[in-house]
Amino acid sequence: MALAEVLYESGDTLTHVYFPTTAIVSLLYVMRNGESAEIAIVGNEGVVGVSLFLGGWSTSSRAVVQSAGGAYRLPAGLMKEEFDRGGAVLHLFLRYTQALMTQMVQTAACNKHHSLDQQLCRWLLLSLDRLQGTEMVMTSALIAHMLGVSSGTATEGVRRLQAAGLISYDAGRVLVLDRGGLEKRSCECYAAVKQEYDRLLTYQLAA
Repeated sequence: MALAEVLYESGDTLTHVYFPTTAIVSLLYVMRNGESAEIAIVGNEGVVGVSLFLGGWSTSSRAVVQSAGGAYRLPAGLMKEEFDRGGAVLHLFLRYTQALMTQMVQTAACNKHHSLDQQLCRWLLLSLDRLQGTEMVMTSALIAHMLGVSSGTATEGVRRLQAAGLISYDAGRVLVLDRGGLEKRSCECYAAVKQEYDRLLTYQLAA
């Protein structure tokens, strides 16, 4: 899946669900005027298309590839049929949906109450958790799009993190130099989301 590829738009009927392996997909809420803001990201821990399991075949968000990579794709009908069987698959997806909802709620609170630097640190850490390695392709325009700010504002935020020695940014590539520093600079939102994912998904895998 290529960078910035749109998997589906708000209101689309889901024909497939996606299980990212090395890619990261951003879920965006799109306003009537075309502006958008990220509400969650999905990587190798999850699935894109959870509305299929919540009683509907359409979605209220746009799904865009945030970091290029691979994924498995399954027909929505086949996935729904397996989900309706109940058992382990149903329980795992319900646990994942709860974790995803936690991320969405925490993101909304973070965007309202925390600084851009804190939001950027949270976003980088969540992305880093879903990548192999410490480098990601992230242009300032893409970062701005995801955080719902102007490109200039996003660039200023990235430069501040770079000046602090936390990241290196060049030609649209972000290299994380100090993960611990990002965690210290981030708000409590990252830790809250990670704790919930670990609690819900690690338990299921171990059960």
